[in-house]
Amino acid sequence: EVQVVESGGELVQAGGSLRLSCAVSGFTFDEHAIGWFRQAPGKEREVVSCISIVGAPLNFSDSVKGRFTISRDNAKNTAYLQMNNLKPEDTATYYCAVRRRGCSGMHSLYDYWGQGTQVTVSS
Repeated sequence: EVQVVESGGELVQAGGSLRLSCAVSGFTFDEHAIGWFRQAPGKEREVVSCISIVGAPLNFSDSVKGRFTISRDNAKNTAYLQMNNLKPEDTATYYCAVRRRGCSGMHSLYDYWGQGTQVTVSS
Protein backbone atom coordinates (compact mmCIF):
# COMPACT_ATOMS: atom_id res chain seq x y z
CA GLU A 1 0.00 0.00 0.00
CA VAL A 2 1.30 3.44 -0.92
CA GLN A 3 1.83 5.65 2.09
CA VAL A 4 2.85 9.31 2.27
CA VAL A 5 2.93 10.65 5.81
CA GLU A 6 3.87 14.17 6.85
CA SER A 7 4.81 15.11 10.38
CA GLY A 8 6.41 17.92 12.34
CA GLY A 9 3.83 20.68 12.08
CA GLU A 10 2.89 22.54 15.24
CA LEU A 11 2.27 25.93 16.76
CA VAL A 12 5.38 28.09 16.76
CA GLN A 13 6.12 31.75 17.41
CA ALA A 14 7.19 34.07 14.62
CA GLY A 15 10.91 33.79 14.06
CA GLY A 16 11.02 30.18 15.13
CA SER A 17 11.91 27.08 13.17
CA LEU A 18 10.35 23.75 12.31
CA ARG A 19 11.41 20.72 10.33
CA LEU A 20 8.70 18.85 8.50
CA SER A 21 9.20 15.22 7.52
CA CYS A 22 7.65 13.20 4.72
CA ALA A 23 7.98 9.45 5.13
CA VAL A 24 6.99 7.36 2.13
CA SER A 25 6.53 3.68 1.41
CA GLY A 26 5.01 1.42 -1.21
CA PHE A 27 6.99 2.73 -4.18
CA THR A 28 10.56 3.38 -5.24
CA PHE A 29 11.45 6.54 -3.38
CA ASP A 30 14.59 7.42 -5.34
CA GLU A 31 12.72 7.32 -8.66
CA HIS A 32 10.36 10.13 -7.65
CA ALA A 33 10.58 13.84 -7.07
CA ILE A 34 9.18 15.17 -3.80
CA GLY A 35 7.29 18.42 -3.57
CA TRP A 36 6.07 20.44 -0.62
CA PHE A 37 2.84 22.36 -1.03
CA ARG A 38 0.85 24.45 1.38
CA GLN A 39 -2.70 25.65 1.60
CA ALA A 40 -4.05 28.32 3.89
CA PRO A 41 -7.77 28.73 4.58
CA GLY A 42 -9.49 30.38 1.64
CA LYS A 43 -6.38 30.18 -0.50
CA GLU A 44 -5.27 28.04 -3.41
CA ARG A 45 -2.83 25.25 -2.82
CA GLU A 46 0.60 26.48 -3.79
CA VAL A 47 3.92 24.82 -4.37
CA VAL A 48 6.64 25.78 -1.92
CA SER A 49 9.61 23.68 -2.89
CA CYS A 50 10.60 20.50 -4.67
CA ILE A 51 13.56 18.18 -4.72
CA SER A 52 14.42 16.20 -7.81
CA ILE A 53 15.20 12.53 -8.23
CA VAL A 54 18.91 13.38 -8.19
CA GLY A 55 18.56 15.59 -5.12
CA ALA A 56 18.55 19.04 -6.72
CA PRO A 57 16.38 21.43 -4.71
CA LEU A 58 14.15 24.02 -6.30
CA ASN A 59 12.22 26.72 -4.50
CA PHE A 60 9.14 27.95 -6.34
CA SER A 61 8.05 30.62 -3.89
CA ASP A 62 9.91 33.90 -3.50
CA SER A 63 8.34 34.30 -0.08
CA VAL A 64 10.26 31.33 1.36
CA LYS A 65 13.54 31.85 -0.48
CA GLY A 66 16.42 31.91 1.97
CA ARG A 67 14.24 30.59 4.80
CA PHE A 68 13.11 27.11 3.72
CA THR A 69 15.36 24.26 2.65
CA ILE A 70 14.23 20.98 1.14
CA SER A 71 16.27 17.79 1.41
CA ARG A 72 15.91 14.05 1.06
CA ASP A 73 17.41 10.96 2.60
CA ASN A 74 16.92 8.10 0.19
CA ALA A 75 18.18 5.52 2.67
CA LYS A 76 15.33 6.48 5.00
CA ASN A 77 12.72 7.05 2.27
CA THR A 78 12.14 10.45 3.81
CA ALA A 79 12.11 14.04 2.60
CA TYR A 80 12.32 17.12 4.79
CA LEU A 81 11.41 20.76 4.75
CA GLN A 82 13.48 22.85 7.13
CA MET A 83 11.66 26.10 7.85
CA ASN A 84 13.51 28.94 9.53
CA ASN A 85 12.47 32.46 10.49
CA LEU A 86 8.82 31.54 10.28
CA LYS A 87 6.27 34.26 9.68
CA PRO A 88 2.52 34.37 10.38
CA GLU A 89 1.85 34.24 6.64
CA ASP A 90 3.49 30.79 6.59
CA THR A 91 0.51 29.44 8.52
CA ALA A 92 -1.04 26.68 6.43
CA THR A 93 -1.53 22.98 6.05
CA TYR A 94 1.63 21.61 4.49
CA TYR A 95 1.41 18.67 2.12
CA CYS A 96 4.03 16.32 0.80
CA ALA A 97 3.49 15.23 -2.80
CA VAL A 98 5.25 12.62 -4.90
CA ARG A 99 5.83 12.70 -8.65
CA ARG A 100 7.80 10.43 -10.94
CA ARG A 101 10.50 11.93 -13.18
CA GLY A 102 10.73 15.51 -12.08
CA CYS A 103 9.59 18.54 -10.16
CA SER A 104 6.58 20.56 -11.19
CA GLY A 105 4.74 23.56 -9.83
CA MET A 106 1.41 22.07 -10.89
CA HIS A 107 -0.23 20.14 -8.09
CA SER A 108 -2.35 18.10 -10.50
CA LEU A 109 0.75 16.40 -11.89
CA TYR A 110 1.71 14.73 -8.63
CA ASP A 111 0.78 11.10 -8.14
CA TYR A 112 0.58 10.67 -4.38
CA TRP A 113 -0.24 12.98 -1.50
CA GLY A 114 0.00 12.89 2.22
CA GLN A 115 -2.79 13.97 4.52
CA GLY A 116 -1.05 17.19 5.52
CA THR A 117 0.45 18.60 8.69
CA GLN A 118 -0.67 21.86 10.24
CA VAL A 119 1.81 24.68 10.76
CA THR A 120 0.59 27.65 12.76
CA VAL A 121 2.84 30.66 13.30
CA SER A 122 1.73 33.07 15.97
CA SER A 123 2.50 36.77 15.92
